[in-house]
Amino acid sequence: MIIAIKIGIGLFPVFLLLLAFIFFDSYKLVKPKSVIKTILMGGLAGLICYGINTFLHTRLNLWQSLELKDYSRYVAPFIEEFTKAFWIILLIRSKKVGFMVDGAIYGFAVGAGFAFIENLYFLYTIQNPNLFIWIIRGFGTAVMHGGTTSLFAILAAKSSERGLTLKRTRFIPIYLLVVALHSFFNHFFFKPLIMTLAQLLILPALNAIVFARSKKALENWLETGMDTDVSLLEYIIQGQISKTNIGKYLKSLKDRFPGEIMGDMLCYLRIYLELAIRAKGILMMQGAGFKIPADPEVRERFTELEFLEKSIGKTGRLALLPLLHTSHRDLWQIYLIDKIQ
Repeated sequence: MIIAIKIGIGLFPVFLLLLAFIFFDSYKLVKPKSVIKTILMGGLAGLICYGINTFLHTRLNLWQSLELKDYSRYVAPFIEEFTKAFWIILLIRSKKVGFMVDGAIYGFAVGAGFAFIENLYFLYTIQNPNLFIWIIRGFGTAVMHGGTTSLFAILAAKSSERGLTLKRTRFIPIYLLVVALHSFFNHFFFKPLIMTLAQLLILPALNAIVFARSKKALENWLETGMDTDVSLLEYIIQGQISKTNIGKYLKSLKDRFPGEIMGDMLCYLRIYLELAIRAKGILMMQGAGFKIPADPEVRERFTELEFLEKSIGKTGRLALLPLLHTSHRDLWQIYLIDKIQ
């Protein structure tokens, strides 16, 4: 019974915050299956860190007589935050995190899985029956793991929206920021209860503020992005594209590409816009609580888009980028409807 209480106290806060983020995400883009998988990956990160930390601390203690408290302040944060962030980076690079809202959920899921493994370890190593220790771990340390990883995921998702190429170096400043936060909380500059309250209040509040701003930015993007895509598609369908600045840009490409490639590029642009508009429509419907019906023609459009992409080649694709307004978020639209259909 005591063991169950300890586990409950140690895990309840971080899982409650995770559920809160899922509940307040009106678009429900992160599926329960993905959340569970991410929690498991967080647990795997915890197991990996246990092995690395045990090995390194043993070696450093023999070499420099490094005490455990110093190791937890200056070495462990680098290892633990990198291991937790690794799965988040994979999700972003595979276009499975389209918005900062998604990053908040995935980040807390990783942190929850990590905290679960870490608390199991402490459950069998700490013999002290004092429940105050588990209050510190549950409302402090576990929330810290979820909060720092969530913050990393939110900022990394925001950074990845700025361009098509996701360079690994882009994540380094964000990684160093969460390492610094982790190290700060591990120092316990104040009494344990005060530090626990700080972790419980500061990190979730910071994530909640960014979460709200992200949600508002998503709503604004849906409105302006839909109008732009619809207008451009109408020009193409009505054959009036030549009268626009976009038409002038396409004419400037005639000397660089054969006529048949130019035709494929225009077809590619049209299909891309159709899929982008549908993706935004799906987001709006989900935000309003509607269930999205499957459309068998969508898969055919993807097949055609992939064929045209090969036909126009990398050079043609790069020439169209200014017209597609392509960012990580826009690419994620295509991934979204491909998964739903």
